[in-house]
Amino acid sequence: MADVPAAVAEGDLSGIDEQQLHDWVVEQRWFASKSREVAHTNVLDAILLGERDPLLTLLLVEVRFATGTHEVYQVPVGLRPAREKWQDGVITQLDGWTVYDALRDPAYGSRLLELIHADADRDAVRFRCLPEGPGIPDGLEARPLNAEQSNSSLVFDDKLFLKAFRRLEAGENPELEMLHFLTSHGFANIAPLAGWFEYEGRLIDATLGVVTGFLPSGRDGWELTLDELASGSESLFDSLRELGGVTGEMHTRLGSDSTHPQFAPERPSGEALSLLVATLDEQIERVWNELPEDVEALDAIRGRGQDVRESLQGLSHVSAAGLQIRTHGDYHLGQTMRTESGWVILDFEGEPAAPLSERRLKRSPLRDVAGMLRSFSYAASAAGRMRGADVPEDWEDSARAAFLEGYFGAVDGGLMPPGRQATQQLLAVFELEKAVYELRYELNNRPDWVGIPVAGIQRLLEAT
Repeated sequence: MADVPAAVAEGDLSGIDEQQLHDWVVEQRWFASKSREVAHTNVLDAILLGERDPLLTLLLVEVRFATGTHEVYQVPVGLRPAREKWQDGVITQLDGWTVYDALRDPAYGSRLLELIHADADRDAVRFRCLPEGPGIPDGLEARPLNAEQSNSSLVFDDKLFLKAFRRLEAGENPELEMLHFLTSHGFANIAPLAGWFEYEGRLIDATLGVVTGFLPSGRDGWELTLDELASGSESLFDSLRELGGVTGEMHTRLGSDSTHPQFAPERPSGEALSLLVATLDEQIERVWNELPEDVEALDAIRGRGQDVRESLQGLSHVSAAGLQIRTHGDYHLGQTMRTESGWVILDFEGEPAAPLSERRLKRSPLRDVAGMLRSFSYAASAAGRMRGADVPEDWEDSARAAFLEGYFGAVDGGLMPPGRQATQQLLAVFELEKAVYELRYELNNRPDWVGIPVAGIQRLLEAT
């Protein structure tokens, strides 16, 4: 290729070897399907975002599998002369030029921020700044973060945070939807949305990334809880009561706008609840049929699969279900942060393994509550395993009581089932559902931890 920059600027990527692109993509931590056989990898679209040095182009890369299905990934690339010896995220060398992952380059982050601030359009990519957001100051310097998982992130002078979604799915990402709604409706306990960028083309409409305020001095809620348990501090209960109040306020805001089609509260249909129960019933049968015989910790629940299935039948009663709203969807202590001004709730993408369409569904807010209560159970056990803490036997009960006191004191009661007993019963059903999910996960990933969901299932069967 005689003039590499000119060719790439015009969208000509024929010089990039498909096999090299494939080899690089499948090795990345954010590549979701490492166990699947890849048939081929190709570039679907290329959008030039920066012509000045370095040249910056956003690629949509299709990974097609041997089964005939495919996934689409966001792979922005930078182009620098090989003599600069650029080392981060190198994809390939091309006729004296280094082709690399641009999300490892502060110049790319700065360019994205410029485009968002300007409400710019670049071919099929739309960049938007939220007027009621925290604003985007000029001249901020980007710093890529190394803790890469399913997404890639940059921080701008400890003021703004950019998250780029690597795997793209059709539709608006729940993180953007939720942050947009909560920021616009004045909910203070989040990192507020400043802007976003999205792809709107013939191939797919998808959210590419969001920019939010950055929280430089916060403490992760999970780590904070383990530290407090290890120190024997009892002040944590007041903090968890406050977290319950923040959670209740979040759900109240999420259910407050009856004019917004994506957020208006709904009463679940009997058909939808019956389908949900049938799906859970099938999952429970599969889990109990596959319980290994040689794990002693499972003896307490062995043969009780039918009891669990009968307990979950409570989900099928429409009158006891309350209202459904948009929820966090993957709520636990690790999705919170404690700052000087209080609790902040993070990461609104929903359950990572679920498809985007499922993560956007409206659900009972008590599902979020159940997830947090199960997180307390894990914290009590993990503090002993990981911190050597001597956790009092009644700690989990006290933590639950504090959180629920704060929650029910703040949440709009109209979202709940009618009556305290119906609310407690439905919450127990959701906790049981969550504990079954945990049991399956631990059996597959951390067999030494199965005692935690087993104890939860035992307690919840007694409660229901």
